[in-house]
Amino acid sequence: MTQLNVQKRIAAQILKCSPKRIVFDIDRLTDIKESITKSDLRGLIHDKAIIKQQAKGISKSRSGKNIRQKQKGKRRGTGSRKGTRNARDNQKRIWINQIRLLRGVLLNLREKGHLEHKIYRQLYEKAKGGFFRSKRHLKLYIEERNLLKK
Repeated sequence: MTQLNVQKRIAAQILKCSPKRIVFDIDRLTDIKESITKSDLRGLIHDKAIIKQQAKGISKSRSGKNIRQKQKGKRRGTGSRKGTRNARDNQKRIWINQIRLLRGVLLNLREKGHLEHKIYRQLYEKAKGGFFRSKRHLKLYIEERNLLKK
């Protein structure tokens, strides 16, 4: 068997891979034993008596599945989180988005003539001060106090 290790090593050199990936055809072992030069082994490789096994890779099927789930918004529970709340979503960006939404709603109501200027200014200042939690909260506040013009 020591003789075959030499053949395996030389075949690996020829095929530019590890000797672990070299496989001999069991029916042609006598031919392989007799071959001692690189040219002999090249002939056997050509005849498919010596084969290079395909390298084992890492499957991406699991990671692909996880990526597809993340695109759906899954895998975002408390157990998957690593950063703090502020690290995961910037507080300033959240505030900017929220205030733009509220100011847009107020502007829309004013332009349609549903709000008087004085009431618009009061609501605008409240929004700026962080009084309203959401668009829904703003609309509820307006409805409860009958601030819309008829």
